[in-house]
Amino acid sequence: MTTLIKNATVVTDGVTENIDVLIKEDEICYIGKDATEQQPMAAHDINVVDATGCFLLPGVIDDHVHFRQPGLTQKADIASESRAAAAGGVTTYFDMPNTVPQTTSFEALQQKFDMARHDSVVNYSFFFGATNDNTDQFASLDPHTVPGIKLFMGSSTGNMLVDKKQALDRIFSTATMPVMTHCEDTAIINANMAEAKRLYGDDPDVTHHPEIRSREACVECTKVAVEMARRHGTQLHLAHISTREELNLLGPDDKNITTEAVIGHLMFNDGDYPRLGTLIKVNPSIKTADDQAELRKALADGRISVVATDHAPHLPSDKQGGAAKAASGMPSIQYSLLSMLELVDQGVISIGRLVELMCHNPATIFNVSKRGYIRKGYKADLVLVRKVDPWTVTADNVMSKCGWTPFEGHSFSWKVERTFCNGRTVFADGHIVDTNAAEAVRFRE
Repeated sequence: MTTLIKNATVVTDGVTENIDVLIKEDEICYIGKDATEQQPMAAHDINVVDATGCFLLPGVIDDHVHFRQPGLTQKADIASESRAAAAGGVTTYFDMPNTVPQTTSFEALQQKFDMARHDSVVNYSFFFGATNDNTDQFASLDPHTVPGIKLFMGSSTGNMLVDKKQALDRIFSTATMPVMTHCEDTAIINANMAEAKRLYGDDPDVTHHPEIRSREACVECTKVAVEMARRHGTQLHLAHISTREELNLLGPDDKNITTEAVIGHLMFNDGDYPRLGTLIKVNPSIKTADDQAELRKALADGRISVVATDHAPHLPSDKQGGAAKAASGMPSIQYSLLSMLELVDQGVISIGRLVELMCHNPATIFNVSKRGYIRKGYKADLVLVRKVDPWTVTADNVMSKCGWTPFEGHSFSWKVERTFCNGRTVFADGHIVDTNAAEAVRFRE
């Protein structure tokens, strides 16, 4: 099948230009003016997409999602959440290991790949989870199929806390692929929770969540991760940075350390808790408006390397309660690209920088093969977006299995028109149209 995308404004490699993109089977075969003249072919062989008024971007690579399968499929599953990804212009995702069973063995890892091969609408891979005693398995991981090692260096869901210094040293010294860390200090959090319960009762109001999962808990743990990466020369990727202090821990010599900001921390601040309550309860916590402003500034100045979602659905019943009882996590993958385009409109970043943060940089950091750019010979993972009259998110827009989003009631001025995965249209006109286009991602080739 051959597809010609005409009249779009193409954004890639620092260039924004009105050019044609020609797709043959699953790859981009031509980029430039007058594609039909440069690549003559019978008219009946070409599927022409007139993209007048649209921007054509590389498909988004989300390096941080929780699709909940296996074991937690009452909340979400690969089929439902990959549909939400396609609707949001996300063509590749890397799923986290805190499922049931945890992805801390080869058998559990293979099970996830098997499920995704059958169910996923867009491209996929899976992080391998570190524990206090499984570092001996790292050397046997296939570097061409796994993006990296996920390390919970503090309290989080899934009971995957690694808190022994010897184990941390082994992980940082033996990992030959990126180590992505969740950094929060457990002792600090536990002390804060005990004090909050003493003051406010067994389930403190969610407004106290950023006092419990505090900035100090994040900063102290991130300091440890940075020090270990420097000492061992590990490629470290710091997940979901949430404080201005963490942004300033790195210097120009830390070439092996990269940073991720997620949509929740970029789009909300602690002033939103009274309005949204536990819908925006996430770990690490959403913090102050100053932190949010500094994170946004860091998108433009390079201190943030990647924007992802930490997409983490829960049932509405899971979100009942306060800082102690309500589950942490929010679904956001369907609205991540639209949120970033909103920041483009606000002058926070350029559309070219958006593409770097959501497409180019994830591909480069994790050494993704032939994705993340609009280039000849690359996989045709693409998204068409259009500026439109404002439209409002409602519950019936939500494709995530949990059926809710903190963006309900929010109005966006952009729309995802069409998403291509490996040259095939998987989403168009508000609907999933192809569920058989996805592939396992390849790395380091």
